[in-house]
Amino acid sequence: MSESKRLLPSPLQEENHLKVLRLLEANPHMNQRDLADALDVSLGKTNYCLKALLEKGFIKMQSFRKSQRKLAYAYLLTPMGIVEKAGLTARFLERKVAEYESLKVEIEALKFEVNEAQEKQA
Repeated sequence: MSESKRLLPSPLQEENHLKVLRLLEANPHMNQRDLADALDVSLGKTNYCLKALLEKGFIKMQSFRKSQRKLAYAYLLTPMGIVEKAGLTARFLERKVAEYESLKVEIEALKFEVNEAQEKQA
């Protein structure tokens, strides 16, 4: 596999990144456990995704005091993260529209098969 192909995220990775960016945009104070629950993925996968977004410069962490004993973090989208979120959203929408169109064709073919089978039985 060429180096450039390994660097491109899969559609599933893109979808996960989009979900994380959308959740953090709406609630920057979500902790990793809450994010994992919202995404229905493991805490480790959430951590891996956040690290990738941090390394790419799409989000930044800002610490603040949550209580006397613990630090908490806010995950803020960077300007580059906002641009990336828009691109991810456009690609996600394009994939979903293509899936929808494909399903419509498949549904029509199935309806045709069912009607033909019913006519043969009549």
